[in-house]
Amino acid sequence: MGRGGIGGAAAMETADSTRAFVKDVRRVIIKVGTAVVTGQTGRLAMGRLGSLCEQVKQLNFQGYEVILVTSGAVGVGRQRLQYRKLIHSSFADLQNPQMDFDGKACAAVGQSGLMAIYDTLFSQLDVTSSQLLVTDRDFKDPSFGDQLRETVFALLDLKVIPLFNENDAISTRRQPYEDPSGIFWDNDSLAALLAAELSADILIMLSDVEGLYSGPPSDPQSKIIHTYVNEKHGKLISFGEKSCVGRGGMQAKVVAAVNAASKGVPVVIASGFATDSIIKVLKGEKIGTLFHNEANSWECTKEATAREMAVAARDCSRWLKKLSSEERKKILLDIADALEANEDAIRRENEADVEAAQDAGYEKSLVARMTLKPGKITNLARSIRAIADMEDPISHTLKRTEVAKDLVFEKAYCPLGVLLIIFESRPDALVQIASLAIRSGNGLLLKGGKEAMRSNAILHKVITGAIPDSVGKKLIGLVTTKDEIADLLALDDVIDLVIPRGSKNLVSQIKATTKIPVLGHADGICHVYIDKSADMDMAKRIVLDAKVDYPAACNAMETLLVHKDLNKTEGLDDLLVELEKEGVVIYGGPVAHDKLKVPKVESFRHEYSSMACTLEFVDDVHSAIDHINRYGSAHTDCIITTDEKAAEAFLQQVERY
Repeated sequence: MGRGGIGGAAAMETADSTRAFVKDVRRVIIKVGTAVVTGQTGRLAMGRLGSLCEQVKQLNFQGYEVILVTSGAVGVGRQRLQYRKLIHSSFADLQNPQMDFDGKACAAVGQSGLMAIYDTLFSQLDVTSSQLLVTDRDFKDPSFGDQLRETVFALLDLKVIPLFNENDAISTRRQPYEDPSGIFWDNDSLAALLAAELSADILIMLSDVEGLYSGPPSDPQSKIIHTYVNEKHGKLISFGEKSCVGRGGMQAKVVAAVNAASKGVPVVIASGFATDSIIKVLKGEKIGTLFHNEANSWECTKEATAREMAVAARDCSRWLKKLSSEERKKILLDIADALEANEDAIRRENEADVEAAQDAGYEKSLVARMTLKPGKITNLARSIRAIADMEDPISHTLKRTEVAKDLVFEKAYCPLGVLLIIFESRPDALVQIASLAIRSGNGLLLKGGKEAMRSNAILHKVITGAIPDSVGKKLIGLVTTKDEIADLLALDDVIDLVIPRGSKNLVSQIKATTKIPVLGHADGICHVYIDKSADMDMAKRIVLDAKVDYPAACNAMETLLVHKDLNKTEGLDDLLVELEKEGVVIYGGPVAHDKLKVPKVESFRHEYSSMACTLEFVDDVHSAIDHINRYGSAHTDCIITTDEKAAEAFLQQVERY
């Protein structure tokens, strides 16, 4: 619609790439199924109708042109006629109830009641609605299309919501799909027909399920099909029984959706039971099932890219494993040289990323993590050379046991195969991960944060450029879109290990969506404990380095624990002054708050800033251990002490995973 869609540009940034077209949507047709409008008894589902009208009002207010195609008249009419018959029945009639009613009579009775409810709900929201009843016969008149468009467009210009329904009371249509000359057969096919006739930008079909499934929705093995490809899914899906309150069922919706998509109108089948399905669809979220005339090319290209990338990395890793330790060392030394030779180009791309992140309003801590400061490339090259000089991790024998004559068991290090590493923000992580993978003989797929896209791309180009053709440049693949991650996570036959490096939400999400083994740490709540026996000059150097040198790192100090005997001592006071000079904001736990009069936090998992630190006093090393085990995340914890017993207790009892 030229407005960036619901929620504007920020919302569209998180949209799924296959749904990016919704940013240009202006005219929306929403088809509401009988199962959404009514309950099992035929009574109107007022909660769902209210939610529907609220969403339509929001779209209308934001400039969308909304057209409704609604079912439900027959169901409402049947329920009313059943009630009327019951109250007028004799005792004998009740003994032998006859509740079959003519469908046309039900439609005639229910239509006015259905429209009255819509009119009441929309009126409460300051929205005006209108009713348009059509039959199959109307569309046989060549002039009807022009008249239809003229009326609907006039209503839309006035911000009026047109409500379409098939006029079942006078319809001459035969049973669904029996009449080959039929133009439409139900409200699903009517919605598809109107989508083409009225030049809709999207058709949203609301049903009693979340979308089209690979099998019965009640089957735990069934999975929702987010993008329907007729060539792929058309012959594989068998449809179960239709809804007991509707006429068409899912099969009718799919036929109508395929028809509309073939005429250039994208269709999404989604749940009408959710309170915000329509809004989510127009935000570009990956819900429901999308039908699009270009879906076949998307699916084929996407699947090929993900699998081919993973298979290529595996093939190259096999050539890498055949190299000697010196040959793999030579590759790393060449990469280190290449990074230094291309430092200016790398810095330019990184500066462009940083500027874009600042303009987009990213948090300062994230911008700090993605910035390659002066000297960073030199340090990275130095670390790569150190990795090259490390002991060869491949084929290193750990244990050799002769279990019988001429039968020897050996335990040795070996490459894992293909690794998928997902990391956020830090482009320097790409260099470190790639270097370790090459030294250990593993293939690699990398997905960095979109905020560092240009930095990651130039680093990947420089690194793979230094890999010899005898191994292959595809040893290290760079994943550029979020969609590819989902496809790669499904390749448990090719990828051997996933390592997500990022937020707790990222790690949890990856673990929940793949069968591939995942090595991930979800939190980074890191402690430094200063024991009463500590050398305070040493403590000052360690604490400042742990917090100030790289505060955005996941292993930076979050909580400073101090033995209570050090409270108000000159050494601790000097340390706190130095931290504050460096811009560290110190928050106090329940004890420290009372003694230091600093801002108090009850939770030690604070997320105020990467330059924040929680300070707490403890009775002894055992209290420090209890505190860390309770509030920490088994990531990085430190003790500063000259007491060997305290150090040993700390090392043995602090939890590590």
